Amino acid sequence: MATGIALAVYGSLLAAGAIAVWVRPVRAIYAWIVGVAIHNAVGALLYHAGVRGHALTAIQAWKEILLAVALARVASTAVRRRTLPFRPRLVDAIAAAYGLVVCIYALIPQDALGGHADSHAVGLALKHNLIPVAAYFLGRSLVVTRRELVGIAWTLVVAAAAVAVVGLIDVYAVSISWWRRSAVVPYFHKQLGYDYHGTGGLPENFIYNVGGDKPFLRRLVSVFLSPLATAYMLVVALLVAAAFARRVRILAPLCAVAAAGLLFTFSRSSLIALAAGLVVLGVVRARVWPFVAAAATVAVAVAWVHVFPSIAPTGRFTPADIRQQHQTAHAHPGAQFNPESENEPSIRSHLTSLRDGARTVVHHPQGYGLGNAGQTASRTGTPIKAGESNYTEMGAEMGILGSLLWAAWAVALLLALAGAARRTKHWLAAGVTAAFAAAVVLAIQTDVIGDPWMGYVLWAVAGVTLTCRDEAPGVEAVARAPIPRVDAVRARS
Repeated sequence: MATGIALAVYGSLLAAGAIAVWVRPVRAIYAWIVGVAIHNAVGALLYHAGVRGHALTAIQAWKEILLAVALARVASTAVRRRTLPFRPRLVDAIAAAYGLVVCIYALIPQDALGGHADSHAVGLALKHNLIPVAAYFLGRSLVVTRRELVGIAWTLVVAAAAVAVVGLIDVYAVSISWWRRSAVVPYFHKQLGYDYHGTGGLPENFIYNVGGDKPFLRRLVSVFLSPLATAYMLVVALLVAAAFARRVRILAPLCAVAAAGLLFTFSRSSLIALAAGLVVLGVVRARVWPFVAAAATVAVAVAWVHVFPSIAPTGRFTPADIRQQHQTAHAHPGAQFNPESENEPSIRSHLTSLRDGARTVVHHPQGYGLGNAGQTASRTGTPIKAGESNYTEMGAEMGILGSLLWAAWAVALLLALAGAARRTKHWLAAGVTAAFAAAVVLAIQTDVIGDPWMGYVLWAVAGVTLTCRDEAPGVEAVARAPIPRVDAVRARS
């Protein structure tokens, strides 16, 4: 019964959304900003209600369907007008080359490369690697007004503040025992296929382990059900808001809430990426204050390591958790639960994974094929050849060529965004450049595009920002173009 009702409601909403996106493809970006943020929370609620398996998978495909509808509208307009909706540039050629390599590696038999991924893993990896490409080219195909860009920015900042508020309420008002009993645990394990061993079966990064049997520290996960995904959205929103010079009285409280939420995610890499983004913002806008803000961000990050343990909500491990902790300690001797130590488990895990991934790429330059790295391999039980870093993951799957193309696209897109920001002098272009710079930094030690919000939203917005107004009008301009009157046509003829 619940599944039938859910599918009926979903079908109606999806049909309405598809029509709205077909009329104005830019609406897909608004839907992703809000919808992808609550994607996992809604998925867990539906799982709790009894909607599971293929039915829930179909419902969660809404974001891919909207992307396909938007691209279909763009393509149909291009075919009808017999011209591309944007003027191709080097960055577009690199993006297309990277996407082509992804598709080629999806077709190469795993046996020929030494990989062990099955067809399901290959399919997941194909989607994982191509979503940023598709979202980027969608953005490139949309020529929108500056008022529309302001609307996107406001939606992003307000949504991020709302995510932060929900997360802050959660860490203090909702007990960790409630989370252990919630549908989040079986949703991640049984529906998505993740093998988590955190407290009560939750993801390990739900909490920060201070070592031994001491009470752990709660981290803000909000509706993303992930501290890292939440932190990435907040970093993007803060950098866009930092470039937004208007309505400071409204922006200030929104940014304050978002900043508080970012601190409580206790994602030190996100704070460093925020500082890097502010430096890029200062360079692009030729202003001094972003450099001061970047220095202040680094200082806060260092201080927060000492302050957070004294004010963070805490929780206690269950007996089963303690047994798991002892097994982990035995397997990883010498770990120091000091956030500033290089032997701290999280820091050491990132460094070890990055080093091992680089070695894999060097010693196996042809790659192992799609599905043999990162989250995809973890979800499907495939031996993981590389993890954490997008650069090494691409190399492990598609060899040195794939890794170089991914890195080249990231650098080319960053430079192109910076050029557009300096040329147009538009604040949003500067903010998106800073946000993308932060993502490039984060991708060194984490799977940035493994967070769907970043893959859909940031890459689409980057594409929109890069499309200049002096280029050929895209589908948005065509959809809005007035139909000439018959008498006016005759007069001109």
